[in-house]
Amino acid sequence: METLRFDHVGVVVDDLDAVAAFFLDLGFEREGGALVEGETVDKINGLDGVRAEVVMVRAPDGSGRLELVKYHAPTADEDAHHFPANRMGFRHIAIEVNGLDTIVDRLRGNGFDTVGEVRDYENIYRLCYVRGPEGLIVELTEQLDSS
Repeated sequence: METLRFDHVGVVVDDLDAVAAFFLDLGFEREGGALVEGETVDKINGLDGVRAEVVMVRAPDGSGRLELVKYHAPTADEDAHHFPANRMGFRHIAIEVNGLDTIVDRLRGNGFDTVGEVRDYENIYRLCYVRGPEGLIVELTEQLDSS
């Protein structure tokens, strides 16, 4: 029988240090990094002359990882866009946290803000979208005390 296990999500970025710092500030842990290039990398990416830096970060509980990738070559034809939350395709990742309001305050102090408002959803979750570097959207969710 075949097995399936979610491994990671790849995120292409321009400022690798800024994006990695953002996720580390959220509580992710740096797992490693590497420079990747060569024929095998070209064939996997379907591009010629790939030269990229990769930084892996993971949730502290091991539930998920992000592969942050900065392509030095070849260059992309377009810049990052700050698309709205309803744009088709992968749009955001969700992270369950404790102390959502404190985290949002810290992120705002670092120059990041929410996309909309911080709101409670049906007395179950406290939720918000935060726009990180390069337009990335991260949903923060905190389970409310049900007592």
